[in-house]
Order: sequence, then structure tokens, then C-alpha cells
Amino acid sequence: MTTDKATMAFGWRIYGLGVIALGMVSLAWKDFDLGQPVSSNFPDRTALAYAAAAFMLIAGAAVEWRRTAAWGAAALTAYYALIVVILMNGRLVLAHYAEFGSYSGAAEQLAIAAGGLIIYAANARIDAALATRLTRLGQLVFGVCALLFGGAHFFYMNLTAPLVPQWLPPSQVFWGYATGVGHIAAGLAILTGVQARLGAILLTVMYASFTPLVHLPMLLTHPSSHVNWSENALNLALTGVAWVVADSLARPKRQ
Repeated sequence: MTTDKATMAFGWRIYGLGVIALGMVSLAWKDFDLGQPVSSNFPDRTALAYAAAAFMLIAGAAVEWRRTAAWGAAALTAYYALIVVILMNGRLVLAHYAEFGSYSGAAEQLAIAAGGLIIYAANARIDAALATRLTRLGQLVFGVCALLFGGAHFFYMNLTAPLVPQWLPPSQVFWGYATGVGHIAAGLAILTGVQARLGAILLTVMYASFTPLVHLPMLLTHPSSHVNWSENALNLALTGVAWVVADSLARPKRQ
């Protein structure tokens, strides 16, 4: 493996670790991931939750190995796009179509599907032109997701600002707005192609910083919280997605 390819592979390995972490949290709580809403009275719900968690563990592990990365990424793309986004979150969007949170919540899961699509395109033995189109589709989808993430910061500043450490100057509200603007700017960059890779890199750094600044302190304060464990795993997966997008924007076109 060349140095360039090793660097590009690192992004999707973070992605795979994030999916594995989501699966492990689901197994530990014997329930679906919090981003995968399933009615409490759904038949055989617990068994299906175990199956979903096992699937995420296996598919996430497959992404870590270059020989199986394409298959693992394809499986995750299909699962998250068709089942998680359309079937699970689609029901919530229809029921709460006037609430911005239903869209930004679905976008978190759609971003994972987008990352999987880009990884598949980079590793599958497919036509170069098709790989390029799939990669660009994944980039565009993630760009839209970034816009929704940024919008959520503005719609729910009352929830966003308290997450910022109080010791971080100048204020919690400032960083709530700043990270919202950062998401929107990066999303626009990725969608338009203007400084797209820089936008994706900065988004990766921002997500990575969320772990030590926001999610890990919350987990250490409340280690028994399912939400805190899930948020840490999700942030790791989204860091991987942003990294994968940044890598794909630097990757030369396949011949």
C-alpha cells in the first residue's frame, strides 16, 4: 500500500470504528441505536435490536480490512439509506414534518450512508466513471447533511450552547453560533466545490474536537447514560465520515 493510499484508508478506518462503537453500545443496552427509532411494541423488537447491533459490528469490522471494505461499506450504505433513514426516520419525519429536529436527526444517519457510499466507490471493482459519480453523490449528500447540522445549532441554540464548556471564551452562545456557521460554510463548500476539501478537513477537526470538549466530559460525568455513550460513538462515526469526504476530495480520479 502506498503512503497516499494508507492516508486515505485512515479516514474510513475511523468511520469503521465509529460504526463498531455504535453496535457495541446497542449490544450493551440491548436496544437499537438511538438514531434508529423502532416502536416499543414492534414484534420481536429485542431480537431485531441484537441483529442490528451484530450487523453494525460485522459490517464496521469489514470496513477495517481492505479486502472486505467494499462489501462492508456497501452493506452499511444500503442499511442506513434504506432501513434507517427511509423506514425508521422517515416515519418520524412524516409525523413531525414541522420540526427541524426530525430532519437533522435523519441527516445524522444519512451522513453515515454517504460515508459508506464513498468508501464503496473507492474500493469496489467498478468502472472508474461510476466510481466518480458515486463519490460525488456521497459528497453532495454529506454537504446537505452538514447544512442541516448547522441549521440545528440555530434552531436549538438553547440545547446547543449548554454543551459548550463554560471555561471556553468568549461564551457558550458564541461557540454555538460559530459551530453552526462552520457546518453551513463547510456544507456549501462541499456542494459548490469551492474550497471543498478545506471545508471537509475543518469539519473533521471540529468533530474530532467535540469528543474531548463535549462528549467525553459528559460521559465521565454520567457514565451510566445511554445517550452519552451513543453520542460519543455517533461523533466518532461522523468524524470518520467527514474525514472520508476530505480524503475523497483529494483522491485523483480513477483511470
